[in-house]
Amino acid sequence: MAGDTKGGVQFSPAVPASIEEIVGRTGTRGEAIQVRCRILDGRDKNKIIRRNVRGPVQLGDTLMLRETEIEARPLNRSGRG
Repeated sequence: MAGDTKGGVQFSPAVPASIEEIVGRTGTRGEAIQVRCRILDGRDKNKIIRRNVRGPVQLGDTLMLRETEIEARPLNRSGRG
């Protein structure tokens, strides 16, 4: 088994993005954080998009995004109804 090369790990290509602003918490229980991030590489370089992130993040962190086309919906403070 040690000499087997099949079944290796394949990673999808990712694009780095730097967190510029933390907008707020989202999700039904506040488990996700909405951030605005600047894409650092690829065809959308220097574009700023909104994304929802799970886990602890802070300003200046680097996210590795699988895609840069889809943007999260903006948070609205009004609530339901």
